[in-house]
Amino acid sequence: MDNLKVVVKVGGSLFDWPALGLQLESWLKTVASNKVLLVPGGGPTVDVIRNLDRRQGLGEESAHWLALRALSINAHFLGEVLSLRRSSGPAVIADLQDADAIWSQRGLPILDPFRFAQEDEDRPGRLPHSWSVTSDSLAASVALHFQAQKLILLKSIDIPNDWMRAERGIVDPYFEEIIRTDSQAIGSTLEVSALNFREWRG
Repeated sequence: MDNLKVVVKVGGSLFDWPALGLQLESWLKTVASNKVLLVPGGGPTVDVIRNLDRRQGLGEESAHWLALRALSINAHFLGEVLSLRRSSGPAVIADLQDADAIWSQRGLPILDPFRFAQEDEDRPGRLPHSWSVTSDSLAASVALHFQAQKLILLKSIDIPNDWMRAERGIVDPYFEEIIRTDSQAIGSTLEVSALNFREWRG
C-alpha cells in the first residue's frame, strides 16, 4: 500500500446493480493505496430532478443545486451499501479535509459533494450550472483541488481508448477541458482512467 490519494467516482448507472457492494468492496482491495476517497455519481436520483425540471421548467440554476443535493443522498446510499460488508465502516464527509481523520482510522471516506460545489463558486473556472456538466466533471474538479494523484471513473459501459473525447458520450463535454486546463493551472499530474465496472472480475 502507498499514500497516493486516489479519487474514485462510482457512477450512478451502477446503483441498481445488486452486486455493487460486493464488487466494490472486492475491487477496493486491489487499489494500491490506503487513501481512497469515493465520490458518488448521479444516476436515478438525479434523473428524478432532470425529469422534474423538464416537466416544471425549474431552470438550470435551480435544477443544478437540487441535483447536487441529490448527490448528498447518493453519498449516504453508497455508505449504506458498503457498511454491510466492512468492519471499518465508510464515513460520509462534507469537507475534504476530514478524509485524513477517516484514513487514520482505516476507514473509507465518501464525499458529500454539496459543500465542495458551494465553495467552487468562488474559484476561477467554476463548474457551469448546466445539465451538460455531470458528476464526472465534479469528480475531476474534486480530484484536482484535493491534489489527488489518481482519478478512476467506474462506469457501466465499455471504455474505448479515446474515451475522454466528448463525442464518445462516456463523459460530459466539460470533463476533458477540466483535466487539461485545471491540471495546468494547478500544476497537477493527475492520472485519469475509466473502467467498465460491471465487467470487472477480481
